[in-house]
Amino acid sequence: MPDPTAAAPPQARPAPTEVIEVDSRTVACDGGDGALGHPRVFLRIPGHDVMCPYCSRLFVLKPGAGDDHGH
Repeated sequence: MPDPTAAAPPQARPAPTEVIEVDSRTVACDGGDGALGHPRVFLRIPGHDVMCPYCSRLFVLKPGAGDDHGH
């Protein structure tokens, strides 16, 4: 019988559909493709990268970028 107190394994991140290098920690994503995209969302890159929850685009901070202190 499995241990009910054991931690669940972490969710694996899906493979990105596209990798986009950016200069800012705040990015906007609408999925591209005009009307075939998704609602525009603004994502904050806390570390090195962030993945869009709608379309799985991966936004990667370029080396030396991201020292902005935007909100």
